[in-house]
Amino acid sequence: MFFDEGRFGLRSTTMRIWSERGKRTLVKVQQGFKNFYGYSAVCPFDGDSFSLILPGVNTEFMNLYLTELSTYIEKKIILIMDGAGWHRSNELMNFKNIQIIILPAYSPELNPVEKLWEWLKKECCHNYVYESLDVMMDAVCEEFKKLDMIALKRLCNCNYLSYYN
Repeated sequence: MFFDEGRFGLRSTTMRIWSERGKRTLVKVQQGFKNFYGYSAVCPFDGDSFSLILPGVNTEFMNLYLTELSTYIEKKIILIMDGAGWHRSNELMNFKNIQIIILPAYSPELNPVEKLWEWLKKECCHNYVYESLDVMMDAVCEEFKKLDMIALKRLCNCNYLSYYN
């Protein structure tokens, strides 16, 4: 399984949209500094996944995620992730059924979960203004629920992984 965290916040982001030719389209934006993080592990071969929403990124939250993942999936898991400090912390708990492999530095293109965050942000964050963090969190969760195992497998597929499948 590949793992990554994605940050979602109230600060608006915009992207191109379709509009009537010759008419200027206005998109509301807001400034905001509140955010939350999605923690997700996805197997790009079968679309199996495990996700949590947590308020921050640090060793404590990473340990919480790994504890939940370890009990959710009892089989052996090879968890491939980037080298963030809390992923390599000496205080990170060890689990019998989870082996962690760190990706090379500065290589987000090797992590297929990045495609999940890109898709979620496109579908429910860009060009949207939410009245609160809870409303945004609900929207992200509802959009994520639309992804079944087949959709996750298709979304998180990478050319370099076809050699191993």
